[in-house]
Amino acid sequence: MARDHIDSDPIADLAANTALPFEQARAMPPSVYTSQAFLEAELAEIFRKEWYCVGRAGALSKPGDYVTGELAGQPFIVARGQDGQLRAMSNVCLHRMSTLLEGRGSTRAIVCPYHAWTYNLDGTLRGAPAMTLNGGFDKRDYCLPQIRCEEWLGWVFVTLNPEAAPVAERLAQVGDMVAGYDMLNYTETFFEEHVWDTNWKVLAENFMESYHLPVCHAGTIGGLSKLEEMVCPPGLPAFNYHTILKDDSLRIAMAHPSNTRLKGEERRTTFLLALYPSLLITLTPGYFWYLSLHPRGPGQVHIRFGGGMSDDYKDDADAQANFAALKTLLDEVNVEDRGCTEKVYRGLCAQLSAPGHLSHLERPNYDFAQYLNARVSAARAK
Repeated sequence: MARDHIDSDPIADLAANTALPFEQARAMPPSVYTSQAFLEAELAEIFRKEWYCVGRAGALSKPGDYVTGELAGQPFIVARGQDGQLRAMSNVCLHRMSTLLEGRGSTRAIVCPYHAWTYNLDGTLRGAPAMTLNGGFDKRDYCLPQIRCEEWLGWVFVTLNPEAAPVAERLAQVGDMVAGYDMLNYTETFFEEHVWDTNWKVLAENFMESYHLPVCHAGTIGGLSKLEEMVCPPGLPAFNYHTILKDDSLRIAMAHPSNTRLKGEERRTTFLLALYPSLLITLTPGYFWYLSLHPRGPGQVHIRFGGGMSDDYKDDADAQANFAALKTLLDEVNVEDRGCTEKVYRGLCAQLSAPGHLSHLERPNYDFAQYLNARVSAARAK
């Protein structure tokens, strides 16, 4: 099966790959990960048109709280206004086009670091020094371009697409499926940003299957992962998922005794949700963590990594100690995942690499490939 994929057509390669039924499916072709042309198609047809998650609304709870990022080349700010409303807007000054804010934080106003043009939290221009001699200047003419922003079950999303269906509509089936977990009842306690040397889809697919857990995570959670208990149903148009069962060796993965919403095996069931294109959530009855991914070229991915606990546990005497231990474990798991996914990308770049058949435990990967193919192939058909 080895072949030279360096000069191949990645969109055609993916179309041929996804034409097979799941029972005969193979991993996606190397060109889909390594091609700059395929990345440009993803940016145009996926990241400029879909919803991108910037994190949890609880991290932006007070007026002046903000987070920044970049979506398909567009720098953005999401900020909580003095009126309590969450807004997203361009993070580019309307004077000489410097970017404005960086990272996450809290501010009373948005001040350009170049010439101190100052904007209110709703994007309107508050003031600009030394502009009185320009007869054409009127600060009322200036407002940072607004970007669509929506909250859903405590998550904050932005999109550059004015025609995108509302998040709540798009993800209604997810909300119904995990209603008993009550995602509004989880508080984020950590947030980090990372850049890894792998393709964003490699990391997304790594999350979507737990087939790798016993091997890649042999030093941490691998021994707790029973392949025979993993359930990987067919995905849906906006997401895929799989579930695994956990035991009380990690108590905060279980439903709290006060939780009457979850019954039977639900009380120890973990959902691994992949919300297209790139929000990946591990949701247990007691804690959650997530990755929100954005490509930085074919060989790098920007990662928003956060997590926290169900508020059901907040008053327990040992809650913080348990969560500190969990965060240490998650950091160790990340080290293992980074090693595995960066190895995969190096292998994908090799001339003799070729995709093998998928396991039944990689059903979510197959559905992800179908989603990607539908988006990029539709663009070519226009």
